[in-house]
Amino acid sequence: MKASTVFLVIFGLIVAAIGGLFTALMWDSYLRASAMHAWPQVEAVILSSEIGERQHDEYTAKEYSVKLLYGYEWEGEAMTGDLLTSRGKLWSKDRSRMAKEVEKFPKNKKTMAFVNPEKPEIAVLKPDSKAAGYSIWFPLLFVVGGLGISVRACIRKEVSG
Repeated sequence: MKASTVFLVIFGLIVAAIGGLFTALMWDSYLRASAMHAWPQVEAVILSSEIGERQHDEYTAKEYSVKLLYGYEWEGEAMTGDLLTSRGKLWSKDRSRMAKEVEKFPKNKKTMAFVNPEKPEIAVLKPDSKAAGYSIWFPLLFVVGGLGISVRACIRKEVSG
């Protein structure tokens, strides 16, 4: 086998493997979001809503986040939550961006919370997006393309050999 053929086969397999990895990660994200959208929804009341602030040291810019506390009831038990999304607190240097999020959840507002039925102490106000599932075709192009490069290199070898 010629070195160019070996190179193309290995290159194609690497491209396919990277595409496969991203496909698997996106599929996992989609499954997690789908499960979250199926969680039971319960009424929640915003108990406090403000902008959180942090600064690592005097040389770094301040960062801001949404600092929420909400109450909800699960199977007759009063519970509290502080997660806007499952990803935890999003920090940003743009205070106005966080202020817009805080405005969506003013104190005493009634809203719906998605409660994890297996761990009811975990609730979110915004479930994860299913967008990864709708975009999974993109890394699959790399899987198909990489495998195509490898197969084509082998076929060319056989035809020209």
